[in-house]
Amino acid sequence: MNIHRLPSLPSRGMTRNVTVCQAAVLALSVLLVTGNMYAEETTSQLQADPEGWIDLMPSADLNGWYRVTVPPGGELGRAQWHVDRDNGLLICDGDGGHDMLLTETEYGDAIFHFEFRYTVVEGKTGYNSGAYVRNSKNGEIWHQAQFGDGRDGYLFGVTPSPEGKPKFFRLKDQVTEGRVKPAGQWNTMEMTAKGEKISLWVNGEMTCEFETCGRAQGHLGLEGEGYRIEFRNLKLKPLP
Repeated sequence: MNIHRLPSLPSRGMTRNVTVCQAAVLALSVLLVTGNMYAEETTSQLQADPEGWIDLMPSADLNGWYRVTVPPGGELGRAQWHVDRDNGLLICDGDGGHDMLLTETEYGDAIFHFEFRYTVVEGKTGYNSGAYVRNSKNGEIWHQAQFGDGRDGYLFGVTPSPEGKPKFFRLKDQVTEGRVKPAGQWNTMEMTAKGEKISLWVNGEMTCEFETCGRAQGHLGLEGEGYRIEFRNLKLKPLP
């Protein structure tokens, strides 16, 4: 008759050591995963280096800014942009048609910092607005950061081609994560124009880059498109 010896069981001390090792490995794995999740998170350029910024907040009469219809050449609706100086806000009521509010001054290489939030409207979805850099004076050439619901936070627009003809571009496919917060919450964005590149930073992460901007300078701006929206901390930092 064959006698089979049973494998010896680990001692209580050995079991405890194995459990401790497993827990340590699990904790390290969690740290590595979380570290990777937030590795791309960065602070805004304004927060990282607050020196050298120009305040773009307009005066109560919007001196230095002007409106252009979208598409250009149309008839402007009622005056829907106004300043709340007490709270440091530039407000678009959203009831004066589709337009751009542009700076009269043109800018070249620079960082355009702004913060915004939509006013919540019960039952409304599809909030929509945007910001611009390097626009032409008449608004026919435009480079827009699109922000609204869902997977927004991308660049699109019309830029001059090397042949000088207007060329449409849309980079929504670059956005891999919805960074724009829901209506009622403040968002922070920065558009950086440097050489032929325009990049978009949204709430802690770079979301989109356009490599072939056909204008070296242009007008900055904001978009009104049927929704009440508030802007604050409009800042510009010229780049060398």
